[in-house]
Formats: sequence, C-alpha cells, structure tokens
Amino acid sequence: MRDSLKATTTVWVERWATYATALCDGGVEDRGMRCRRAPSGQLMSRYCMAEKYRLDCDDYHQPHWPGTTNIHHFHLINFDHSAADLHSMRSVLSVVACAFAAAVSAVSTTGNRLLVVLDDTAEKDGYSQFFGDLAARGFDIKYETPRSDDLKLFHLGERAYDHLVFLPSKVKGLGPNLTPNLIVDFVNAEGNVLVGLSSTTPASTSVVSLLSELDITLPAERTGTVVDHFNYDSVSAPEAHDTLVLNAPTNVRPGLKQYFEVGGVLALPHTAGHILGQSQLLSPVLRAPSTAYSYNPKEQAEAVDPDDLFASGRQLALVSTMQARNSARVTVLGSAEMLQDKWFDAKVARGDEKKVKTENREFSKQLSGWTFQEIGVLRVNEIEHHLVGSNETNPGIYRIKTDVSYSISVSEHVWDKWIPFALPEGDNLQLEFSMLSPFHRLNLKPVAAGESATAYSRTFTLPDQHGIFNFKVNYKRPFLTYLEEKRTVSVRHIAHDEWPRSYEISGAWPWLSGIGATVVGFVGFAAVWMYSKPTDKKRA
Repeated sequence: MRDSLKATTTVWVERWATYATALCDGGVEDRGMRCRRAPSGQLMSRYCMAEKYRLDCDDYHQPHWPGTTNIHHFHLINFDHSAADLHSMRSVLSVVACAFAAAVSAVSTTGNRLLVVLDDTAEKDGYSQFFGDLAARGFDIKYETPRSDDLKLFHLGERAYDHLVFLPSKVKGLGPNLTPNLIVDFVNAEGNVLVGLSSTTPASTSVVSLLSELDITLPAERTGTVVDHFNYDSVSAPEAHDTLVLNAPTNVRPGLKQYFEVGGVLALPHTAGHILGQSQLLSPVLRAPSTAYSYNPKEQAEAVDPDDLFASGRQLALVSTMQARNSARVTVLGSAEMLQDKWFDAKVARGDEKKVKTENREFSKQLSGWTFQEIGVLRVNEIEHHLVGSNETNPGIYRIKTDVSYSISVSEHVWDKWIPFALPEGDNLQLEFSMLSPFHRLNLKPVAAGESATAYSRTFTLPDQHGIFNFKVNYKRPFLTYLEEKRTVSVRHIAHDEWPRSYEISGAWPWLSGIGATVVGFVGFAAVWMYSKPTDKKRA
C-alpha cells in the first residue's frame, strides 16, 4: 500500500508541479470524505483528506488559478489499511495542499503571471522598486526582449501570461510574437496590458497600432514631448521644462469609485502625450494642464508654430485607461520614467516653490493595481428569486400578478480580500424584469452586509402578461468590472382552478340569489302541482 501510494503521489506531484492537491468537485460527503475550505481565503474548491473510500478527481480545471493544469483520473484506492498508512497519506496531502494554497495566493483576481517586454533585461534594474512592489504583491514576473525566441503570448490556445507590461523600446517593430493582432487577441482573452511611453524613444509600430485600435492617437512621428513653462521641475529640467510637476488626480470621474486619488504631486519626466477618441470605454486619469503643449523637438527645435502642434492643454491625456467589454484593462502611461527608482524618491520643485517629495510610488501602485485587477473588481456571489411567502428559491415558473422577491449578493476585491460592495453616493444598482423590453426597472436596495458581501434586494408584483421573462442586472461603470447577470423564468396565466369561486365575489351575490329563488320557486311549483288533485264539480 505504501509503495502504491508513493508511486501515485509521485505521478500526481510531477503533473501538477507545485500546484498539486487532492481536489474534489462535489459529492464528497456521500463518499466518506472529510473536507474543509482551503486556508488562503481565496475562491478555491475544497480539498479532501480521504477516510475510507476512493477519491476520483477527473478532468478538473480551474481557469482562474495561475499555473494549474488538469488532473486526469487520480485515484486513491482502498484506504482500509493501517493507521500508519492513513497518517502518512494525510501528511503528504496536507503538505501538498498547503503548497498549493500558497501558490495561488496572488492578489490579482485574474492571475499572477506577468510579462515585461523591454529592450534589455538589464533595464529592469532602473525599475527595481516598481517591480519589487509587484513581486511583493504576489506577481510572478518574467522579463523578455522583443526578439526573444521564448516570447509567446499564447500556448495551446490559452494565455501564457495574465498581464503584459510594455516599456519604451528602441526597435521599430516588436517582432512576430508581438504583432498588434496578437496583442488585441490577448486583450480579447481577458489579458491586461500596461503601456509605458517616453518622448525620448519613438513608440513601436505594434504599440501605435494597438492604441489606434483603442481609439487612442499618438503623433504621426510616433514621438513628441509635452512641455509646460509653468508646471515644470526647476531641479531636473530648469531649461527644457520637459519634466512636468502636476498635482495628483482628484475626482477623476465624479460620482464614481475613486482609485487614483493619492494626494501630493507627481513628477512626469519626458512625457509623450496622446489624444483620446470618442469611445465610451476610454477614461482619462490625468490630463495636461491648459499651459502644456506637445511638439516634436527634432523638427521644431528652433521655433514652435502653434498651427503645427500635435495638441495642447486639456486635449492632451497623460495617463489613460480603457476597460474592454470583457472587463480586460489597458492603461497608457505617457511617462514610463515616472516608474523609475530615482523618481519614486525624488524631490521636485514647481517653479520657485519649495521642494516636495513625489507620490509616484503610491500612484504607480494604484495604477498598476487597477490595471492588473487587484482593485475595482466586482463579483456576484449568489442570486435568488422566490415567491413572497414561499420557501422555494429560483423556481422556473411564476404566475402573473404575484409578488416576487429578488436578491443579489455582490463583493468587491480590494488588494488581497473581498469586501462588501458599497454603491457610490447617487448611484443605483438596477434590476430589469423584461421580455423584449423592460416591464419593470427597479432600484435594488441594500438589505444586509456581511464580512465580504452586500445583499441587494427588491420585492415587486409581476405584470399581467404571460411569457418568457428575464431577471437582469446590468451594472457597467468606469473603473469597475462589469456585472451582467440574467436569469430566465416563465410567467403563466392564472389556472382554471385558481380563479375565485363565484360565491366569493360579492358582485355575484344578486345573481346567485336569483338563481336560488328560481330553483326554490320551481321546486315549490312542481310540488304544488304534483300533489294538488283536481276536483270534479257535480252537475245540479
């Protein structure tokens, strides 16, 4: 038994590497298993310690766990053996399960595999604090150059990475493994992208084409410098005025969740500005002040013609975000240098003002956290609808003109935990009860808040219309992943035996009285007629 267990466990661990555990998809109580939730607090299946019976975990796959593979026919057979064998088996499973729990504890809800594309892997040393912060938050970072043979965004049709970071590259093209179509496919596969630009390095054609797909425009020369003769750093750029010192963004989108408000000032050296199109998926995080403008220093070195400017003032976006319809996120950072170590701890002075420390580090944390879906992520835990007064939940059919209660439980992911989702002031989470068009559009009200979720509920009366209806929640806001939940039910007419009896309707009582009087009168007349004998009159 011990040799068989050792051989089976060896195959299992080799297949899953460090992400192995005995997982069971359900029904474990009926099969004699003692199961508990994994201790990491993440959403994961139960792992089981077998007591007596065989555990089959066939073709299990959890796409949200980074690095996991499928388990095929993992069997632990006939555990009716000695206590020593059982204790040994439990020890092995416990150790492997703990290793698995630690491996999946990344704070991002979409995975921890991060690819950084840069000209030379040695350049990462200049961003050591930024990448160190990411590693401390649980990301598995891999650095590749555009020409690397090992660089692949997809493997066997699946994403090879969960997140992608582009740092400024001197090569014009990024090679066959980073074409614009592949990057767009990566976003369509729910991958997240952070694009860093710089006025000192022209953007690669792949990046330009990608941004064009997103309705973001760069200068025709693929480069341009944003300068401001009023909001510049007098310490590092007293003459060029190309290191902007700006207040950190505040109230980016009024009435919505705020994720980028860090206070203080930001230093943006060598910024490449961009222009946003009319897409509703785009959201500017930081715009240039009205005194800034973008020009090409190579072609306009001596004099700047206002008519030849790429853009100026509030037209210029310095930091922008895009959230696709599948909730994948793309962030464009006009100054990649602001992520470097020297600007994390730098002290800058705007004009003649005194020196202050930048908040680049905190801003980069918020920006990368949002991009890589560590914050601003919503999750629906449970949806219930039922007839008021009934214990049956989520029935497939209702009757017209009955009272129905609908509730939905929503959580928000904030860094390393799920918390109850609270609506911003003035915002509403709406429920639609619709066929082809909504019959009801109602604001859901928070009724209970637990440790990790908020329950929103509403009771309403079904319309006097039969058919196929949908309970639909469609909540889409900038900076939050989208919620689109639909449950389909049938609504029927009142059955024949469900109508009220005529004697229960007061308006029918005169008619019922008339019927009764007619019946009584007829019976009385018949009785009188039948029992009344005619008499013969004698003639005189």
